[in-house]
Amino acid sequence: MQQPFTYKRLFQYFLQGLLIVAPIAITFWAIASIFGFIDGILPNLIHFIFPSLMEDAQGNIRRIPGVGFILVISMVLLIGYVSSSYIFTKIVDVFDRVLEKTPGIKFVYSTLKDFFEAFAGEKKKFTNNVLANVDDNDVWRVGFITQDDMEEFGFKDYVAVYIPMAYSVAGNVYIIPKSRVKPITNISAAQTMKFAVSGGVTDVVEPHGKEFFNPAK
Repeated sequence: MQQPFTYKRLFQYFLQGLLIVAPIAITFWAIASIFGFIDGILPNLIHFIFPSLMEDAQGNIRRIPGVGFILVISMVLLIGYVSSSYIFTKIVDVFDRVLEKTPGIKFVYSTLKDFFEAFAGEKKKFTNNVLANVDDNDVWRVGFITQDDMEEFGFKDYVAVYIPMAYSVAGNVYIIPKSRVKPITNISAAQTMKFAVSGGVTDVVEPHGKEFFNPAK
């Protein structure tokens, strides 16, 4: 027997559709926004350096959709490729020291540098995934050890643990005893971060594809 139509059911359909459409729409919107931003500023920059190169017959700035984005991605890949060379590394080190000693710029540059290196650099910090008993009870939080020695702060046998927030790029750092930290060995650090940021609703899958834990089931 078919159930009668109700506004409650209509609202449920709306929420189900929103759960499917929203992540896809937001992802495409973010990509399109970045794409448009880069494509918008690069022609002006090239025109400033090479005025005749980017002008059409009427003297307007010529804009070719997609070229700016491709050039930026290519430049980043090229820098990443040549960064392994000895000479380039020394040049970057000199530039790095200058920025880190420049008043005003030092704080912003060093903070951004540490943030990106924590995720993708050779000094990646979010690789030691753990369960942390922050409140000294039977409640455990998913986190990452960022410093395994806190004696400089006056704490012996303590570690610094970063606890990411769900659906946010923010998080908190706690200094807790090593005895209240358990390593996560069943899944990778990437899967742990995915689980924490998603609020625990995502499937946790081992690298070879075998499902380890599905909180929705």
